[in-house]
Formats: sequence, C-alpha cells, structure tokens
Amino acid sequence: MVFRGTIVDAAEFDPSADAETLFNAMKGIGSDKEAILDLVTSRSNAQRQEVIAAYKCSFGKDLIEDLKYELTGKFERLIVSLMRTPAYHDAKEIHDAVKGSGTNERCLIEVLSSRNNQQIHDMVAAYKDAYGTDVEEDIIMDTSGHFKKMLVVLLQGTRDESGVVDADLVEQDAQDLYAAGEEQWGTDEAKFIMILGNRSVTHLCMVFDAYEKIAELCIEDSIKNELSGDFERLMLAVVQCIRSVPMFYAKRLYKSMKGLGTADNNLIRIMISRSEIDMLDIRECFRLRYEKSLYNMIKDDTSGDYKRTLLNLCGGDDDLAGEFFPEAAQIAYKMWELSAMTKVQLRPTLRPAPDFDPAADAQALRKAMKGFGTDEDAIIDIVAQRSNAQRQEIRQTFKSLLGRDLMKDLKSELSKNLERLVIGLMLTPAEFDAKMMRKAMEGAGTDEHALIEILVTRSNEEIQAMNAAYQHAYKKSLEEAIQSDTSGQFCRILVSLVQGAREEGQADVERANADAQELTDACNAESDDMEMKFMSILCTRSFPHLRRVFQEFVRHTNKDIEQIIKKEMSGDVKNSFYAIVRSVKNQPSYFADRLYKAMKGLGTDDRALIRIMVSRSEIDLFNIRKEFKETHEASLHEFIQGDTSGDYRKTLLRLCGGED
Repeated sequence: MVFRGTIVDAAEFDPSADAETLFNAMKGIGSDKEAILDLVTSRSNAQRQEVIAAYKCSFGKDLIEDLKYELTGKFERLIVSLMRTPAYHDAKEIHDAVKGSGTNERCLIEVLSSRNNQQIHDMVAAYKDAYGTDVEEDIIMDTSGHFKKMLVVLLQGTRDESGVVDADLVEQDAQDLYAAGEEQWGTDEAKFIMILGNRSVTHLCMVFDAYEKIAELCIEDSIKNELSGDFERLMLAVVQCIRSVPMFYAKRLYKSMKGLGTADNNLIRIMISRSEIDMLDIRECFRLRYEKSLYNMIKDDTSGDYKRTLLNLCGGDDDLAGEFFPEAAQIAYKMWELSAMTKVQLRPTLRPAPDFDPAADAQALRKAMKGFGTDEDAIIDIVAQRSNAQRQEIRQTFKSLLGRDLMKDLKSELSKNLERLVIGLMLTPAEFDAKMMRKAMEGAGTDEHALIEILVTRSNEEIQAMNAAYQHAYKKSLEEAIQSDTSGQFCRILVSLVQGAREEGQADVERANADAQELTDACNAESDDMEMKFMSILCTRSFPHLRRVFQEFVRHTNKDIEQIIKKEMSGDVKNSFYAIVRSVKNQPSYFADRLYKAMKGLGTDDRALIRIMVSRSEIDLFNIRKEFKETHEASLHEFIQGDTSGDYRKTLLRLCGGED
C-alpha cells in the first residue's frame, strides 16, 4: 500500500526531548497550547507512542491524562485522539457509536466500509482489550436486519485481497446482482451482502462495469432503487469505497462542514484516521468535487487552536486550478467515464391520475371556489395529483362546462406563493418556462441564475416550444428580450442557447479529442478568445459528446474543466459554463444543488423553489430527491417542511412525492 499522508515521521526524532517539551508546556498556570499542537501534529502516530512511553519514564505520569486535564472542548478531543493508536482510536469510535442512548449508524458505516482486513482485525483486538467485550456482540445487540448482517460480514475482515480476478466470476457476479434486484420483484439482499462484502476491490470494480452493461444502470442507482434506510447507506458507502476511498472521505468531510454547524466528531475522526494514509488524495478529490480546497473550508468553518491543529493535519492549501496528483487525475478521468457510461433512468414524482374525469374535476374546482371562502384543500388535491396533460383537459372542460376561465378564478381565490405555485402547475410546460423567463427579466434587476438554469437544462424541443409560447404571450421574441436585458459575452451565450439548436446524438470520439485539444489551447488565449471558444463548444455539442470532451480534457491538461472555469472566468459567464458542465455531468445533482441554495440560510428563494418543483415533477424529481439526500444528509421533504408553511407547503410536499 502506498501511503500519501500529510503526516510523516519527523526527522531527528528524540522522544525524551519531546516528552520534556510537552511537560514544560503543561506545568504551572495555563498551558502552551501552540507548543502542544505543533509538536503533536509534526510527529507520526508511531512516534507519538514513543513520546507517551518516554513521558511516563521521565515524569511518572500519564501523558494522555495530563492532556485531558490541561485542554478543553474540541481541541482536547482532537489532541487526545491523535495520541491513541489507529486501532484504539477506531475501537473508541465504534464503542461510542453503539453505547449510550441511540446508535451512530453513520460512524459504523464510515469505519467498517473503509478499513482493510488488517485494520479491522487490529480494531477488533483493541476493542476487546479496551472494553472487555466483543465488538461483534455489541454491534449485534445494537443493530438489526440486513444492516446488522452486512456489518457483521465486514467485521470479519475477510475480504479477498489477493488481487486475482476471475473473468467468468465477474460476469456471474454481475448477473447475480442483476437477478437479485432489478430483474425481479423484490430484492435478494443476501446476494448483495455476499458479493459486496467479500469480493476484492479489483474484482468488484470490474463487476460494477459489467453490471452497468447488463442493467443499463450504475450499481449505485440500483442500490437506491432496491434498498432503503441504513442498509442502503451502508451498501452505497461500500460501493463508494470500492471505487475510491479518497473520494468517499472527501464527501464525508464536505458533509461534516457544510451548512449551519459543524459535525466535529466526524471531522476529527476523518482528519486523524486519514492523515498518515491518503490525506493528499482526499484533498485533491475534495477540490475536484467542490471547487474549493479542504484547507479553506476548514479555515472558514472552525476557529482557534482547534482550527490550527486541523490545518496542520490537512497539510496545506491547494491552488484551486493547479494540476492534479496522478491519482486524482485518474479519478477525475474515471468520473467522466462513469458519467458517460451510466444511463440514468429518470423518474418523476407526479404521474397521470388513474380513472381521470376532467368534468368531475372541473365541477369540484368550481365548488371549491364558489361562495364565501375557498376550499384550498380540494384545489390542492386535484391540481397537485394530476399530470400537466390532465390539467390542460381540466382547463378546457372548465370553460366548456361552466363558461369560466379557470386561471382567472384561481388567481382571484388564491394569493401569494400558493397562487404562484398553483397557477404554475396549470400552465403548460412551455407557457410556464416562458413566464419564468419573463419574470427573470422584468422590473429592476435580472435573475441571471434563472435564465441560466432554464436555458441550460431544457431540450431543443422544449426551448423551441418556450420561444413560441413567449412570442404568443408577450408579442416579442425571447431572443429580443434577452438582448434587451443582458449584454456582452453573457448575452451571446444565452442567445446561442435560446436557438434550441444543440446537436443531438452520441459522442464522436475523434471529434471529442479535437474539441478537448481546442479547449486546452483556449486556456492559454486572451480572456475574450477563451470564452468564445468555450461557448462554441459548450453551447452547441450534445451532452453525451461533451462528457467525452471533458473526459479527454483531463487527459490533455491534468486538470478538470470545472476548476478551469472557476479560476479563469468570472460572473455570469462563469456561472453559465459551470451550469452546463454540472448538467452534463449529473443534471439531477445540479437541480438538487439549486434547490438547496433556494432554501438554505435566512429566507427562501420561492421563485426558484416553485420553478424547479413545477418543471421537474413529471421528469426527474425523484432522482433530484435522491441526489439531495445523498449530498445534504437531509431529505428534500425535510427541507421543504422546515422552510415553508401552510397550503403552500402542503402543495410542495405533494409534488415532492414522499420522504426519503
């Protein structure tokens, strides 16, 4: 195993001198915390064990007990944890996860899915020594079902580590996983446990590739479809660790610090356990995925001596668009390859209602709005549980039967966000998009993010229908409106996109390589020339083709296209190209991020929330929900529940379609 940690053995190490330095830092009133953290974070774990022994020999005292006495809070937890051996640190984390009130399932998942056989065996022995009980027995007592069974399998530390791959067994395992899940009604969880819990990393990587060819789904999507709860999270973690342990930890670190508050126990555990193993690779994966260095995120999210210690473990700030380490470049290349191979099955949350009767619905809506007061529940029950095509039938029938305009009646009876949401649902998709484009440009100021989101994510057919709807509603072409309201390169990008003339079809490998070379050359050109070249490729090529272009760009430059855009461009131009790249890579993930930004922090961007929930409910809102939960550790349902209220919330939750 090649270690790529940030903490290595200190040169000219003298454990007795270090012990004396620590003793002097803690004697008298107060303690010299800077001296403590500088010494502890500049020694390897093996050297720290020698310092502990030397401290007891020289001063007859327990160093860890003295550190506990002198230090406090998160800083104390971090320093004391650094002084334990890796096996005893893992043992304590597992013990804390299963003892006391409640179980920390996420800690169990993280530790057991990411450790190799030797690390598992060492942890099991340390647990027995420290607590006098078997870790397996404690986990069995504290967990249940298939989640418990998989944890017990992982605890055996018997994964094949030979590196030998049997091609016939690869095909058989891929077929067995398909038969155990997607091919049948119900799921054979035992088959998933047996294969994912025992086969070698190399073997499973090949199984996942073979599985995608059979199922036309990546293994992660199948797990999300077939499994649930903690068992689903555990199996996804195992798959992520098989694909890339550093990327798994980059995601875990991001989740520990994003949003309000910091999950300090998770942050401490990861920074300690990976500092001597693969922190350099984790840093690169973090930068690759989040366009921000791990160093800067820690710097922004923590404080004091605790922050200084974590930054020492992190080991340095990465230049945002610097070249990747070879391992990270390979991961970036593989990510684009997986994106190109995976055929995502888009799943809506709203489907046509069975036994649909437009006349009955029209009469029910009229009754809900007639007389004194309005029956909002009745309106929501109909509007939020019919497909758009069915709503158009209701609109027509309402006028035919009652001689009234349903849209005008709804506007007069409803108000504020509920009115905007219900009216949005009653418009055709083209009418709704046209209205959202109009709203983004009318009045003082322009909502550039809305313009980008709509034009980047719609198909040619949808853009052309929106253009026609805009012309019909506002007696002006959408292109003219954009040119009146925006300027410069940003305007040119939007005009290019609003043509609805993006190429369609699969990647042309030879042309993709040539396009990647053109983008590479453009990175050395003047800013305006670079932006024009990026526009000529990013705004015109098909999404499958662009996936291949971005993959080849990594090979040409040893950099990722997202970092180049982030560093070399600015403002709305940067945001436009970045949205294209995100949509090409994973459009449901892009929308999940847009929804998160609409609701996080103080205040809610209701226009963005309504726009996405309405426009995606019959296309891929289920996929967006899954991406939201995976990235933000909370469900979209929970966010809507906590961020909205009343009938508006009730309608949004109907569109959301359920809790994850």
